[in-house]
Formats: sequence, C-alpha cells, structure tokens
Amino acid sequence: MNQQQFDVIVIGGGPGGYIAAIRAAQLGMRTACIDEWKNDKGGPAPGGTCTNVGCIPSKALLQSSENFEHAGKHFADHGIKVSGLELDLTRMLGRKDAVVKQNNDGILYLFKKNKVTFFHGRGSFVKAEGGSYEIRVSGAAEETLVGKQVIVATGSNARALPGVPFDEVNVLSNDGALRIGKDSGAVPRKVGLIGSGVIGLEMGSVWRRLGAEVTILEGLPTFLGAVDEQVAKEAHKAFTKQGLKIELGVKVGEIRNQGAEGVSVQYTDAKGEARTLQVDKLVVSIGRVPNTVGLNPEAVGLQLDERGAIAVDAECRTNLPGVWAVGDVVRGPMLAHKAEEEGVAVAERIAGQHGHVNFNTIPWVIYTSPEIAWVGRTEQQLKADGVQYKAGSFPFLANGRARALGDTTGLVKVLADATTDEILGVHICGPMASELIAEAVVAMEFRASSEDIARICHAHPSLSEATKEAALAVDKRALNF
Repeated sequence: MNQQQFDVIVIGGGPGGYIAAIRAAQLGMRTACIDEWKNDKGGPAPGGTCTNVGCIPSKALLQSSENFEHAGKHFADHGIKVSGLELDLTRMLGRKDAVVKQNNDGILYLFKKNKVTFFHGRGSFVKAEGGSYEIRVSGAAEETLVGKQVIVATGSNARALPGVPFDEVNVLSNDGALRIGKDSGAVPRKVGLIGSGVIGLEMGSVWRRLGAEVTILEGLPTFLGAVDEQVAKEAHKAFTKQGLKIELGVKVGEIRNQGAEGVSVQYTDAKGEARTLQVDKLVVSIGRVPNTVGLNPEAVGLQLDERGAIAVDAECRTNLPGVWAVGDVVRGPMLAHKAEEEGVAVAERIAGQHGHVNFNTIPWVIYTSPEIAWVGRTEQQLKADGVQYKAGSFPFLANGRARALGDTTGLVKVLADATTDEILGVHICGPMASELIAEAVVAMEFRASSEDIARICHAHPSLSEATKEAALAVDKRALNF
C-alpha cells in the first residue's frame, strides 16, 4: 500500500481540527485532515459534533421554534394578526438538516480552497518510526499517511447515565434530541431532561416552544452554578415564567425505558420526597467525555490523563514529539471556539510562530431566550478569591432598543477591580447576549477598565448601550436608570 507523505496530519474535522488544518496549509505546510462523520447518504460531513449534532443544528431549531412561539404569542403585540397557525415539524427539521449540510459543504470548499487533502474515514495511529508517525485511515478505501507532525482533534461524546444507554429513540443524547419527530412528524407530549446545563436548557426551550410539557431534573442545589448568581436568578425566573419546570437538588434513581410507553424516572426531590416522572422522551445532558475511540493511542505510547483525555501541556503538546492535541479531547472548556483558537495556535507553533490562547477571555454562551453570555470571573468567584471589586449593572427594561424589540428581560453586569478599575468579568442575560459579549471580550483582552467602556460612544438606540450603562454604574453614574 502506498504511503502518502504530509507535513501535518490532523485527525478530526470538527472546529479544532478543520481550522488547524486550514491554518497549517496557509502557513505553507502540506496538510491532511481525516474525518469520519457521514451524512444520511454516507457522504462526508466534516464539522464534528458542533456542525452535525451540536451548535449549528441546535441554533437552527432554536431560531425556528422561537419564530413559531412569536407567531403564536407575541405578533399580536406588534399589530400582526395570525390565524390558523400550524406547525410543520418535518419541514422545520428539514430546514435544520439543510443548514447543517451548508456548513458541511462549506468546510469541504475551504479544504479545496486552501489545498488541504481530505480523507473520509477514521484516523488511527499505527506506529512511530524515524521521527514520523504512520496513520491509518479506515473508510471506504483504506489509506496510510505518514507525517512528522500530528494534531489530534477527535472531540467528545455525550456522557450516558450508568446503566441507561442511549437508544436515541426514548433515551436521547444531544443527537437524538435534535431528531425528535423526524419519523413521526409529531411533538411529544412530555419531555424530560436530566441536567440543566447548556444542552438541557437549549433543548428544553426548543420542545417547550413547540408544545411539549418539559421538566428538567438537576442534581445540583443551585441553578447554573457556573454563571454569575445574579444573572442565574434572572434567567431562572424567566425560564420558569415561560413554562419550563426546573427541579433542583434532585437525586435520580431508577430509570426504565418502557418502549412505546416512554420512560419512567424515579427520583427524590429536594425535600427528600420520592417522585416519579413519566415522559415520552428523556434527554440526558450530564456532560461529555473525551473521544479517543479507535484512535489507538497505545500503538505509539500517547499518554491519556485520569479523565481519558489526551494529556497536554499549556501549549497543547502531548508527551510525544510532534504530536499535539486540541479541543474537547484535552483539558479546558468544551467549546467550539476554544478548539478553534487552540487549532490556530498549534498550527502557528508548528510553523515556528508564537500562537497564543488566553483562557481568561474565552466567552461562554447559552442560546436560550433570554440568551446568557459571560466572560471572566463571576461575583462569587471574586469573593472566594478575596478580590476587592466594584460592580455595576443595568436592566434591559431601561434600554430603548430592548423596549422596541419587545424583549426587556435581563441585564448587563460589569465587574471591575476596586483599585485599578480593570474589567474582571462581564455577565449578560438578555436579547442578543451572544453578540454583545464580544465587546467585553475585546475590552478584557486589551485589559480595559470599566471607565474605558463607559467613555466609548455607543450607537443609539442599541442594545449595546446597556453595556455602556453597566460600566457607568460601576462608578454609580448610570444615566438612564
């Protein structure tokens, strides 16, 4: 079998992998990218979990379901009368699939444009020899690649509950949660979710808007413990008002998959009382685990850590010379944009440049309504660390653009060092928080003060004015509240 030689071989075509491959090619290296995702017809579907069963399809369904809810509940406020409103779930899911395919095809186009050689199949280590690594591609046609530099970007898989496997019919991961109704065209009457993290809240929001009765069971006693407490309380109030039933501090017991009868969940509530939740579909969203299935790391002595992730240093180097790893398969937050930044940084390091990722300015977003976004430390973290700080907040209720949109839920909160005024964290709950957080990321990357944002002219009327006002409020001089 012929061996194809490359300067850089990337295993995995998700956000970390395909971006790393493109950047390496831009830097003049002969680059290959291996990815095994398939579409419904068996063809290549690069983009990883994010594009195929994560970020992209979930945002498509969130947008569609929000449009449906607006038409049914909110258009009348704008003087728009809607009669005979119907849901075509099959078409809605079809639109979601079309959006996914557009992104798959876009990545294949980018590979071609940047002269990245793409291999459709599963990449695995075979051996290390003479300072190079032999990689097998197992697909429709088996290939053997050889390269001195390898970037592993194999992502993560949904974590299942012990003894409760995903069948993607009744007990669902994020994948199955995005396919509910694909065959029947019907919205389930009752949907249960275990875990109130990003996936749980986003999928819960989708199916509640489309008519399901949704219950979320969360083991922790607090809601969104990683989020600033003030913002989390605001979000909890909004979700509860919308109709999401969120139970905190529960202890999940026996779960029985009853086939056509749905799923039965035995649990103990926060008061210690035994309860049963009977649902048509159960979505389990209790986190994700690094994916090294089929990678064959033992063939070359690639070291894994106690979580099963690939062990890397601060620059994404593994224990093997020339082997790197990025994204969900290594330490750090499992976020697509974190993986992208690591992919770029590693490609640049291989080329002798000084790639850098600042973990302190990686933004987080939950794409519910209201959206939740944050960067930097929360108020409770600053208190725990003994940092003296100042806080300023501004409600969207007092923002002219939010009033015009008819969406005044939430607030912007700015936390700054009490002495230097450097911004330590920005937390947003409200309309378009995912877009507004970018200003905070830029400000923190340049180590700006709250005074800097307060002095910058923001367009009027705009949602971004709430960020300016929150920065002004740090010094107790907000102008519109």
